Amino acid sequence: MSDWQRFRRDYSNFQKLERGLSENTRINYDLDIEKLQRYLQDQSIGVSPIHLTEEQVQQFVYTISKQISARTQARIISGLRGFFNYLVFEGYRTANPMDLIELPKLGRKLPDTLSLQDINQLIAAIDLSKPEGERNRAMIETLYGCGLRVSELVGLLLSDLYFEEGFIKVTGKGDKQRFVPVAPITQKFIENYVQLVRVHQPTVKGFEDTLFLNRRGRQLTRAMIFTIIKDLATSIGLHKTISPHTFRHSYATHLLENGADLRMIQILLGHESITTTEVYVHVDRTHLNKVMHQFHPRNKSK
Repeated sequence: MSDWQRFRRDYSNFQKLERGLSENTRINYDLDIEKLQRYLQDQSIGVSPIHLTEEQVQQFVYTISKQISARTQARIISGLRGFFNYLVFEGYRTANPMDLIELPKLGRKLPDTLSLQDINQLIAAIDLSKPEGERNRAMIETLYGCGLRVSELVGLLLSDLYFEEGFIKVTGKGDKQRFVPVAPITQKFIENYVQLVRVHQPTVKGFEDTLFLNRRGRQLTRAMIFTIIKDLATSIGLHKTISPHTFRHSYATHLLENGADLRMIQILLGHESITTTEVYVHVDRTHLNKVMHQFHPRNKSK
């Protein structure tokens, strides 16, 4: 096993055990390290991550900057910085070769959102005559009604449903769990799917508790959710590029527009930092203007 393979493996284990990162996140970090390793191999630079120089890393960043977007470049730089910080922390290096490399300037990308009319049209386009219709309606309602990530949706279990209390238990990034309120209408569509469709569906061993199943009785893949949503958008002629995450953005935006507190939205979304949630503040400045005029004491009539 080469030094690169060994340190990549050890770093992935560190991320899992010490930082509690999910498998998908760890895979993405490792792919970024692999890009650097492959570049060095292509350039016939036989150097281990311990002895890699600042100049060699800078040349790698300069090369990829001509091939990828600034946002992707920033993600790779951040990922590599974390990897070399780990090597410094473990005593393999004395300095991080990424320290002097600046992140490219990024404009803040506002999230795409759907109107309530868009969402209603998408749900109305679901073919309920097919067995998967009830399932798909329940999934879309849950994505929007609870603001879930797609990984959280496909990972939902029957035992995560606490409908008597009005909550579902969600397992988010890093296997962190939170309870999210579930509206009666969302609850109704989930119950319809469970009682009318899922109860009659054969289930593969190991997936007995999985809420949303594919036709083979296994957990749905993230890619399948993307395909279902893309097909629905096409069927109604929706000229927006949407994904499962669009429903999460719409959930947060609509809560904000209707007066929800940003801190509460942060808790509902499961964001570790409120700075992640703050992107929704930039979605509707008209709404923010109204909030300021309504609630700031200087704007109240005497």
